[in-house]
Amino acid sequence: MKKFIYVVLLITFGLSFNKQTYDKPNIILIVADDLGWTDMSYMGSNYYETPNIDKLSQSGITFFNGYSSSANCAPSRATMMSGKYHPSHGIYTVSPSARGLDITRKIIPVKNTENLDLNFFTIAEMLKSEGYKNAHVGKWHLGEKGNYPMDQGFDFNIGGWESGGPKGGYFSPYSNPNLENGPKGEYLTDRLTNEAINFIENNREERFFLHLAYYSVHTPIQSKREYSNYFKNKSSDKNHNRPDYAGMIRSLDENVGKVLTKIEELNLSEDTLIIFTSDNGGIRSISNQYPLKAGKGSYYEGGIRVPMIFSWKGKLEANKKSFERISNIDFYPTIKKIIGHKNKNLKLDGVDLNPIFRGKKLKERALFFHFPVYLEAYNVQKDDGKDPLFRTRPGSVIIKGDWKLHHYFEDNELELYNLSDDMSESKNLSKINKEITTRLYNDLDVWRTSNNAPIPSDKNPKYNQKFVDSLIVLIKEKKISGRINKNLLPIN
Repeated sequence: MKKFIYVVLLITFGLSFNKQTYDKPNIILIVADDLGWTDMSYMGSNYYETPNIDKLSQSGITFFNGYSSSANCAPSRATMMSGKYHPSHGIYTVSPSARGLDITRKIIPVKNTENLDLNFFTIAEMLKSEGYKNAHVGKWHLGEKGNYPMDQGFDFNIGGWESGGPKGGYFSPYSNPNLENGPKGEYLTDRLTNEAINFIENNREERFFLHLAYYSVHTPIQSKREYSNYFKNKSSDKNHNRPDYAGMIRSLDENVGKVLTKIEELNLSEDTLIIFTSDNGGIRSISNQYPLKAGKGSYYEGGIRVPMIFSWKGKLEANKKSFERISNIDFYPTIKKIIGHKNKNLKLDGVDLNPIFRGKKLKERALFFHFPVYLEAYNVQKDDGKDPLFRTRPGSVIIKGDWKLHHYFEDNELELYNLSDDMSESKNLSKINKEITTRLYNDLDVWRTSNNAPIPSDKNPKYNQKFVDSLIVLIKEKKISGRINKNLLPIN
């Protein structure tokens, strides 16, 4: 009778997660850079065009409450690779940690780590131990030479080095020591896809892991001319209106489509798990993520809520929408479970998402974000961050259920939001709902203590409140826009 019920459940959900019924799949992890939560047509954009990413969404499970573990590039990628929260690996930001004007920082931030320590058993090393052939293609940003992908479990490294952006831009020559220049004018996103497809073709008879980490749509914003011209002639709106950025998204989408087509051509769709995401939220001054507040670098929703799709033909339900709150810290334990890796001493901070794939709900847990450093404003008028001077200031965040609590260290400030009815984080309920504020704060504090999370407290002797006040006045009067240039602002 029990066996009959189990079979019925499998048929009901169109799944096959009994370990005896499937082999270890190929894994393709596609990570866009700085792609915002609303930057796809499946998310309702009428300006950006993403038919291939839309198709991927329709083929599997789309998580509408998917989060990056961090609001900027390097720490997010470190967590994906290690399966550990930031206090473990010490990569909190893109160095230095003391970003912004010195005299505007109230406290001295924690020192940042730039290299992902080689002692971590990365997701690539875990897969390699199971017989996988591994390739990293694209952006790495997890350390200098000696900490490159091939030092962390990858068999191939094409284009990955310490740089967080394409130093030579998106057109060849690339100025990338780990990527040979192509013909003059070759587009970087196209080139990375061609390299990825070559890897797939050469390893189609083996189990493989492809970490396809596009530089797109990270700055500099450089589109193919014909694509930006196309979007110049298309109606836009106040949130999505940059033709060159739209052109970059179109190229990204085209190339995701090329990968999907190749997988289908090689009859690998039923043997390949594909994950698509972004390393953090979009840059708000380039692409406004309304209704989400702020963007990249901020721990408001616009900085950490990201696209997230899981697709595996025949194994995952197609065209399924999930509103479970998950994070890229969950990728590692999920893949570990799927391939049946047995190392019980491997302690990971995320959770296995396979219950969701079987139509179940996850047990309640919290998501944590720890940022004991500073990130200066991109644009004081447009960022909508913590304040006009900083996208975020040192602090921690906890999300549990529909509730989200920010704790900022400079002044012990608390912000509480109910994301179910206020995803824009416009109504701070910390003083109204003190019971939930206290409960979440205690949960956050227990997590910080158990993870030895550093909390900066030393005062910055160079801090100048009078100067800060004068800056704020100038910003409110719109006499300052963009980045702040200290040399243009006399101290009174």
